[in-house]
Amino acid sequence: MFRTVTTLTICVMLAVPAFGQTTADPAKLESGSYVVEPNHTQIVFGVSHFGFSVFHGTFSGITGQLSLDAKSPANSKLSVTIPISSVSTTVDKLTGELKDPDWFDAAKFPTATFKSTHIDVTSPTTGKITGDLTLHGVTKTVTLDATFFGGGTNPMSKKVTIGFTAKGTVKRSDFGVAKYVPLVGDDVTVQIEAPFEKE
Repeated sequence: MFRTVTTLTICVMLAVPAFGQTTADPAKLESGSYVVEPNHTQIVFGVSHFGFSVFHGTFSGITGQLSLDAKSPANSKLSVTIPISSVSTTVDKLTGELKDPDWFDAAKFPTATFKSTHIDVTSPTTGKITGDLTLHGVTKTVTLDATFFGGGTNPMSKKVTIGFTAKGTVKRSDFGVAKYVPLVGDDVTVQIEAPFEKE
């Protein structure tokens, strides 16, 4: 349920020294290696249901790494892995069907991945992240419009934490997931919420 991402906004929480405080100042970013904090990371997708409403589902259990170069953000690298079997909706029957061969085929293609290949810095707080999205055995180049948001030390874990919000629209048929198109929408909205913790 993805396609080449044309517009995706990423808001990254970045590390600051003061405990319990956050900042949106890119000058205070802390370079280094970060890993996804999976317990609070979600991907929410929405698709038109017969043109009457937008139906939503989620993916969870996401893992990944971010190598952040705060002084030269264009040198940063991002990789994320999504377990397809984590797909969930409010309808148990549909949740099961989405894992079947007619849809995501979780048994044959257990994960989806995104790996950045290039970053263009467009302002002190924004950039375009280009990378390869692999889903359902198909790989497409996608571009993410990124905006740095803020960050600090997590008051619960005491760890330096960075995170992002990502929004976009993808075409699921580009990845061979075309069941019920066009009755069930081909274009799928995607929103990602993900904190990263410094290693």
